[in-house]
Amino acid sequence: MKRDGRGLRSQRWLVQVLCLCAWLAVATRVGAMTSAQGATNAPPARARLGERIALYLRDHGCPPKLAVVAVATLPIVELRGAVPVGINLLREPWWWVFVLAVVGNMLPIPFILLLLGPLSRVCMKTRLGRRFFEWLFARTRRKTASIEKYETLGLTIFVAIPLPATGAWTGAIAAFLLGLRFHHAMWSIFLGVVIAGVIMTVLSLLGWLGAAVAGVALLVLAVGSLSRWLNREAQSSS
Repeated sequence: MKRDGRGLRSQRWLVQVLCLCAWLAVATRVGAMTSAQGATNAPPARARLGERIALYLRDHGCPPKLAVVAVATLPIVELRGAVPVGINLLREPWWWVFVLAVVGNMLPIPFILLLLGPLSRVCMKTRLGRRFFEWLFARTRRKTASIEKYETLGLTIFVAIPLPATGAWTGAIAAFLLGLRFHHAMWSIFLGVVIAGVIMTVLSLLGWLGAAVAGVALLVLAVGSLSRWLNREAQSSS
């Protein structure tokens, strides 16, 4: 029976990896089509917003490396906007940009996981606060419905894929709504941020094809390592 259970889990991981490969292929194709249709190589919306923020910080005396961290901490922009800004606009070495963007993107996550519950309970006592958090939670549930079945593993994949409405901020809110334990959520989001950082770094340096190849390879490795870790935890708790 244990072998059958492990076999079923392995099949689920394999199916999920294949779905992810297809997802990345579609995202790559869409990105290539968008680039071909544009008159210029315009950066994504996140990068444009990140550029404005980074230029403002630089013009007011902020060091470029600190500007990368600051941009990566922000919702909507996050690491996906900070990496192209750091490499292409601020001209920082790509390895520094990668590390700084991962650090900056992870900085607010523990506070979201620990404080979102108490903060939402207090704010929902007012009409405005209740309307805001009901909208936020409903929006997050719609965006993250696909990860609810797989929880920890799905959260990593959701954060890792550089598509609209994904990222560490949304992932942290989803982890709160799913009731994931703190260390599970932190580890899953960190893995997703690292994978997203590699994809965006390769994308900034080599284009969509290189990012797709790097993303598929890293997702396969992450799914395998995370599934083994979850299996060990399940065996130790049983």
